Amino acid sequence: MASSSLWTMEASKYFLRNCLLFSILSTIVIAQIAQRLSSPNPCTSKGKCYECIQTPGCAWCYDPNFGDGPRCFSPSLVYQQQKKCPEEFVNNPDNILSYLANAELTKARKGGFEGGGAAVTGAEGSYNYSESWWASGSEHGQSHGGAAGAAAGGRNIVQVKPQRLNLKLRARQSYSIQMFYTQAEDYPVDLYYLMDLSKSMYDDKEKLSYLGDSLASTMKKLTSNFRLGFGSFVDKVVMPYVSTLKEKLRRPCDICVAPYGFRHHMTLDKNTQLFSKMVKQANVSGNLDAPEGGFDAIMQATVCRHKIGWREHARRLLVFSTDASFHYAGDGKLGGIVKPNDGICHLSDDGFYTQSQYQDYPSIEQINLSVKKNSINVIFAVTKATIEIYEQLAKAIEGASVGKLEGDSSNIVTLIKEQYEQISSTVEMKHNASSAVSVKFFSKCLNESGALVPTNKCGNIKVGDVVSFKIDLEVLKCPKNRADHFQKIQIYPVGINESLIIDLEMLCECDCEQPGDKYYKERADKCSNMGTYKCGICECYPGALGPHCECLTDDLTSNSTISDCIRPDFPDDKECSGQGQCVCKKCICANERIYGKYCECDNDHCDRHDGKLCSGPDHGTCDCGVCHCRAEWEGPSCACVKSKATCYAPGDDKICSGHGRCECGVCKCEATADGSHSGKFCERCPTCTDKCIDFRDCVQCQQYHTGPHKKPEDCARNCSNFFTPSSADEIIVNEENNEILCAYYDEDECRFAYVYYFDNENKIQVRAQKERECPEKVYVPGIVLGVIAAIVLIGMAILLLWKLLTTIHDRREFARFEKEKMMAKWDTGENPIYKQATSTFKNPTYAGKG
Repeated sequence: MASSSLWTMEASKYFLRNCLLFSILSTIVIAQIAQRLSSPNPCTSKGKCYECIQTPGCAWCYDPNFGDGPRCFSPSLVYQQQKKCPEEFVNNPDNILSYLANAELTKARKGGFEGGGAAVTGAEGSYNYSESWWASGSEHGQSHGGAAGAAAGGRNIVQVKPQRLNLKLRARQSYSIQMFYTQAEDYPVDLYYLMDLSKSMYDDKEKLSYLGDSLASTMKKLTSNFRLGFGSFVDKVVMPYVSTLKEKLRRPCDICVAPYGFRHHMTLDKNTQLFSKMVKQANVSGNLDAPEGGFDAIMQATVCRHKIGWREHARRLLVFSTDASFHYAGDGKLGGIVKPNDGICHLSDDGFYTQSQYQDYPSIEQINLSVKKNSINVIFAVTKATIEIYEQLAKAIEGASVGKLEGDSSNIVTLIKEQYEQISSTVEMKHNASSAVSVKFFSKCLNESGALVPTNKCGNIKVGDVVSFKIDLEVLKCPKNRADHFQKIQIYPVGINESLIIDLEMLCECDCEQPGDKYYKERADKCSNMGTYKCGICECYPGALGPHCECLTDDLTSNSTISDCIRPDFPDDKECSGQGQCVCKKCICANERIYGKYCECDNDHCDRHDGKLCSGPDHGTCDCGVCHCRAEWEGPSCACVKSKATCYAPGDDKICSGHGRCECGVCKCEATADGSHSGKFCERCPTCTDKCIDFRDCVQCQQYHTGPHKKPEDCARNCSNFFTPSSADEIIVNEENNEILCAYYDEDECRFAYVYYFDNENKIQVRAQKERECPEKVYVPGIVLGVIAAIVLIGMAILLLWKLLTTIHDRREFARFEKEKMMAKWDTGENPIYKQATSTFKNPTYAGKG
């Protein structure tokens, strides 16, 4: 009886304790709901300092005596939590801008400047002009300042203001800065003339040699500080670009010299007479194909700064003159050149490009990067026949333009002058910020009374005009790597070796969350020695719960905080995912099938394949919404075999042919310098060779009994490992099977086609055309005899026609004669013309009488 009474008392205590717990939970839930409904601001849901300051308009309170309320708040809203947080404990970092170099915009005086590397003193420091993309490049790995690039004591020309800033910027907040640009008077100009000297450009070369002085005098009217250089190009000295016959290599034509890739003839210099002399002395050469090796020449002319003589502070113009198209990356494979272009200077002492026969042509993107890196404006001076293709090319190269060149280059001076004026009268701003930072440009250009418009480009700028740009910067997201919180952003006008450098520090973290800070302490007393004290809150170790880590796992009656039972990545989710109750910062799940810190886990909501959870127990098991696969399987639903054997092409020891990665037993191809790869094993690309040639001879002998192995014994010996291909009346490529079409002509001038592909077992399958497509046979003797017979018959027909016509004519004449004969009125025996010789005499005295 006593035991029964004791049991009743314990049950009553248990019931009362649960009621008290439920009451506490209900009160907290109602308070939380009321708070969420009454306050729309996003700050209160942020439980960590770094989360708080990354939210626009939020501040964090790290007061040790603040209490248990939300520490993240909006300073713009006056409510109880803000009043309780003393000013000295509020972490609300401001965006801070400081000027490191802010030299005034200047104009060059007549006489020009040679540039210089002297520092420009700003408001709060100095900026060295050598710290730019110009200094980031190298010739053979070493940085150079240009042949005449840093004249001692030379003045600085400043066209961009400010030059360097330091900006501390909070995430997801926009900050505006002003940037100014002006076109300086008499700014130095370096012009390097890069000419195609294939034979078709002979008359252009002669014309240019006479126009050298005219070109210099025209440019000196625009700037007194003008320098001119000269280089030429032909093409790679390998087949099929040039003839490799010994005689042709020595002298491709009567007026030609030996072919070459690129040659630097004249370093940038003020001596225009030397330019004309060098152009006149340069001889043309010859090649076989229409496209030329101009890309090799552009690359060397841009990266070989020291040898070309580019000045560090000058507008750099590279005039590219040709009447043909161009070779680019991948074309080198036609000549057996597969090594990619390395973008490094390779000029010999006498100015020849030494790697022409060993490195492929540069790609368009490599050209663009080199031109952009060295602040060079490329002017394509091309003829009417090729102007369209160079207009498309110019769109892919920063700062490039195109001008129409006359057939003999007679308009080259006018063309360069017009292109220079167009380039110098336009400013276009660019930047190199990462994807984590948004950079937007706004300007009125020269319309001071107008409104700001979103643009990074202004035109019609004259010397002395000042253009202002408003630049909005915003940190879109904080990079995971803490080192990436510090970035150097360069904002620059295209084609000008001056820029605004912004040393950006992203304010993504709180100092009090870092070891060594006053408000950072491990195993802190405030955290019951069971957690780390950070920015006024406790981060508990495993096994401890509660705002001060005062609760252990077995303690279920401590005070509860509902926000601690909501997943940080789902702030709008229900308490304990709606599948439990929050007790002492710990979720008590509804049943044993539900588990996890926030009761977010169960074993019924994993990915399925063919209706099976985790593809069935043989493949994997479900744990907290994630499939845990067995050793031989992988993938979100464990449907993928882990073995990579299916990613090897037959006869290839590289995964996905070395151009992709193996995922779920299938190759995922990637883009490389050769282009985008495709195919079941990433074996296909625009410049890759296929396996058509490997199967051709065996297809011929097995399917058509032709080709080099047409004898049965030869076919059996050479094609023993090649099974007989299947046949079809018409070859249609099945794209789903990644079939590759192959077509050839055999010795009988017959066309045959076949496709090859890899089946489900990664075996090569071939399907060939059942019958060859052969032209009708021609019987030559019959044709010859037929022609002879036709000639004879035509001749006889002409003779018969002539005979017929003459016979008809004779008969008509004879008939007319007969008709006239019948109509005659004299005796047919007499001649009507004949008269007898008789005379009649008359006696004048005789009167007829008597």
